[in-house]
Amino acid sequence: MAGVATLALIAAPAQAQDNTVALEARIALLEAQLNALKTEVQASHIQQTAQAQDIIRIDQTVAAAPPAPVSAPADGFRIGNNVLKIGGYVKADFMASQYSGGDPANGDLLRDFYLPGSIPVGGADESIATDFNARQTRFWLSTDGMIGAHTIATRIEMDFQVLPGTGDQRTSSPSTPALRRAFVTIDNWLFGQEWTNFQNLAVLPDTADYVGASEGTVFARQVQVRYTRGPFSIALENPETTVTPNLGATRIIADDNSLPDLTARYAITRPWGQASVAALVRQLRYQTTGVGAIDSSTVGWGLSAAARIKVGATDDLRLMLSGGRGIGRYVGLNFANDAVLYASGDLQAIRLIAGFASYRHIWSPQWRSNLTWSGQAVDNDRSIIGLATNKSAQSVRANLIWTPVPAMDIGAELMHGQRELESGLSGDVTRLQVFAKYGF
Repeated sequence: MAGVATLALIAAPAQAQDNTVALEARIALLEAQLNALKTEVQASHIQQTAQAQDIIRIDQTVAAAPPAPVSAPADGFRIGNNVLKIGGYVKADFMASQYSGGDPANGDLLRDFYLPGSIPVGGADESIATDFNARQTRFWLSTDGMIGAHTIATRIEMDFQVLPGTGDQRTSSPSTPALRRAFVTIDNWLFGQEWTNFQNLAVLPDTADYVGASEGTVFARQVQVRYTRGPFSIALENPETTVTPNLGATRIIADDNSLPDLTARYAITRPWGQASVAALVRQLRYQTTGVGAIDSSTVGWGLSAAARIKVGATDDLRLMLSGGRGIGRYVGLNFANDAVLYASGDLQAIRLIAGFASYRHIWSPQWRSNLTWSGQAVDNDRSIIGLATNKSAQSVRANLIWTPVPAMDIGAELMHGQRELESGLSGDVTRLQVFAKYGF
């Protein structure tokens, strides 16, 4: 027993030493694992801090540079997808007129602008008639925009020229606004009231008068559907037939058409200027009911060529020549009717030819002049038409226009116009017109 106890006492210190070594090894391992965990935690914290800084930087960048707003147009202002523009002009006219065949009544449109078909004939020569008015004043609204992939534009235009007001010149000289143009365009299509496609506006003379060389000019505004592609345009336009009674000289507005008027135009622009050729085909129709009822129709057609030719560095020559059968209401403000009735009730289309020539000379950047001749001749069948029917008209005018500031014109124009009937009676008007006009 004593031996065994002695051996146990000798082995105990060795076993204790082994246990201490193992414990220290485990502690060392735990410290190593702890250090590794701390390193991983620190790395994760650094990454999270960097991500947070990136988020802050992105937020600050967005706040500092918001999306740029759509820039405002140079003229007009934006409403949704459209740019709205407002414009027009104010014009005041002074006219002193001498009529060889009697003065037109006060308020007659001939006293405001040149209507060749209204020149008095057969009356007594009176003294000079003086008129002041501002009725040519005009205003318009237009929009331009993009809806999806489509270009859409509109225009509404009015003036005070043709409708009288509710008073007279004694007190307030009122005038009522009247619709001139109202249309919408969608890509190549136009719908609404616009100048006829049979007309070329680019060649109209530069005149003081509202309609200028009217007897020789294609001139009409009406509702239409038009398609334009490059230099070519085609349109279906509002029909209307004006008829002269058999052996008469008055005008019947038939309003019996069942087919629209068809117009087509081809225009070119070249270094020397621009030119166009236009065609018109239309139905002429007159229908009545009751005793002696009439139901007659025929075809009308017309051609018109126009040009604006550069002369030198600044001048230009403007020309138009139009002719055909049954196109009276399109030319010269309906100087001639479209058709005349036979005794049987059948319609005969009236033939006419009309045109003008106008030369514009630029004296300086602020001064210009225009010399214009215009005329129309009607080929009436005298066996079925009254002798008081219009046979021909012509006019000549010259002006001098000063532009003291941009968009402002002050000018004077001297005009002489003449109208002749089939009977040989004639009348003329000589007019001095002075005007001031400012566009905005």
